[in-house]
Amino acid sequence: MPNRINEQIRDVAEVRLVGDNVEQGVYPIAEALHIADMQELDLVEISPKAVPPVCRIVDYQKFLYQQKKREKEQKAKSAKVVTKEIRFGPQTDDHDYNFKLKHAQEFLKEGSKVKAYVFFKGRSIMFKEQGEILLLRFANDLEEFAKVDQLPKLEGKKMFLFLSPKKAK
Repeated sequence: MPNRINEQIRDVAEVRLVGDNVEQGVYPIAEALHIADMQELDLVEISPKAVPPVCRIVDYQKFLYQQKKREKEQKAKSAKVVTKEIRFGPQTDDHDYNFKLKHAQEFLKEGSKVKAYVFFKGRSIMFKEQGEILLLRFANDLEEFAKVDQLPKLEGKKMFLFLSPKKAK
């Protein structure tokens, strides 16, 4: 919701002025607009729900620029979660398993989540138990690097296991 400025603020009798270049306090709306006009700046409503509403006298374009800049900084600080996938067949041999295990360890060390799944083709769905055992073994082997978010669960022709990295102490 954009901030109201100058003449858009007309449904209130008085406002509380804050800011650098103004005597802080409660003013009638007409006087607040006059002060802003004298300084060739805008009267910007920054807290409309307060009683009386809080306004600041600033250059509106500069105000918008600083607001966007703050939002951008907050967005950059928020953590981005990456999920890496590792696919197994129900009869994955030891060499392939160990190769994929090493990759999963690297993914977890760099802070990514891991989604491991067994893909059943055709009649291999009869080996659901093998797939579950494989995923549980995978989770067990990664115990020191990850915690299990979701135990093996069959959805359609895939059995999923979700792991997230353990926080370094």
